[in-house]
Amino acid sequence: MRAHIFQHLSFEGPGTIQPWLQKAGFDISFTVFSEDPKLPNIPDIDFLVIMGGSMSVNDEEKYPWLISEKQFIREFIASGKPVLGICLGAQMIASALGAKVYRNPEKEIGWFPIQILKSSNPQIFQFPNPFTPLHWHGETFDLPEGAVLLASSEATKNQAFQYGKNVLAIQFHPEANRETLEDFCFHFKNELVQGKFIQTENEIFSVTPGKFEELQGIMHNVLIFLTGL
Repeated sequence: MRAHIFQHLSFEGPGTIQPWLQKAGFDISFTVFSEDPKLPNIPDIDFLVIMGGSMSVNDEEKYPWLISEKQFIREFIASGKPVLGICLGAQMIASALGAKVYRNPEKEIGWFPIQILKSSNPQIFQFPNPFTPLHWHGETFDLPEGAVLLASSEATKNQAFQYGKNVLAIQFHPEANRETLEDFCFHFKNELVQGKFIQTENEIFSVTPGKFEELQGIMHNVLIFLTGL
């Protein structure tokens, strides 16, 4: 089995996703778009993971590889293989499926609760409720036609959706670990300004180790759901 990870920035990696994939027996390959936007062959990949980034899905003139990336995502989804998108990755899935991506009325940075939309359908993924994940985004998306909304927050209505049986798009960061926080706060420090849904660096780092364990468990449940392992 081979998992391929789309990484848009060198420091915004897969967090707790990578060790789970390795333990599950996946070979892992990467496209780091900030370094070399070479795409793999779809038949060679069993699972696609699309990570976050500071660019917008609409920045096609500045980052022309966004066009080919969206086309690849569209074709990969059509292949029926599992796809996971996180933050920018979720927005890329939405855009590839024809939905609009645009600036959110409020930036959402820090630990804020989400509300889960319950479903009795066993083929729809269910996040735990209540749940307070890490957020770090300034844009949002409309739901693609046929998608099922999974979660919302006060600042962002569309926090996560499922498309078909094996595509999950998640705006927040369930893959986050302590290193994720350090990288975000170092590289995106200029975004930590006063705002209704923007926490200070001290507030972001105030979480206990138990929070990362909770996130890891949720991330693993997502991966189990998508891969069937």
